[in-house]
Amino acid sequence: MSEERQGSTRRSSGPRKAQEIFDAALELLAEKGYEGLTIEGVAQRSGVNKTTIYRWWPSKGALLGAALLGARRLDLAPPDTGSLQRDLEALLHTITTLLTTPPASGIAVSVLGAATHSTELAAHVQDFFADRLAREQPVFTRAVARGELPADTDPMLLVDLLAGAAWVRVVLRRLPLDEDFVPRAVRTVLEGARGTG
Repeated sequence: MSEERQGSTRRSSGPRKAQEIFDAALELLAEKGYEGLTIEGVAQRSGVNKTTIYRWWPSKGALLGAALLGARRLDLAPPDTGSLQRDLEALLHTITTLLTTPPASGIAVSVLGAATHSTELAAHVQDFFADRLAREQPVFTRAVARGELPADTDPMLLVDLLAGAAWVRVVLRRLPLDEDFVPRAVRTVLEGARGTG
């Protein structure tokens, strides 16, 4: 089923039912991991017939991909504080909250872990990150217009540096985040390690 068809079916099936399905899928993922996630389990938890779910999303990878893009709990409104430093701090704060607050933390870790074993899910995760970067683009467009960034800045690189720092610190090193982690990380990326002392 094409992404366009899935997008139209999400809208036509009604936001209430779609959100119930997405929430159930994400909750089960956080609880049981990708291997333990089943369409039957999502149907039972959401109260939606499994044949209805299969009609719109023929596999758990497709369903999870739709949930990543369509779930309200993972929605992102790009910040507009008037300052690139503060906008990036808000974005990084959103990422650190995601990585440290259940059930979102379990969802994030389960999705990325499972994506290394499932090419179908990996494609949906790529779509998710592409969607996020597109939503974050206005932050960088405004920063260029204000003269805070050169026009040839690579927004993906900046986001990857910041998000990567959070992932390594929280998920891989399993260290707590200091109170000043977010502003310090943003300042280091924007100014360069040499300039931060």
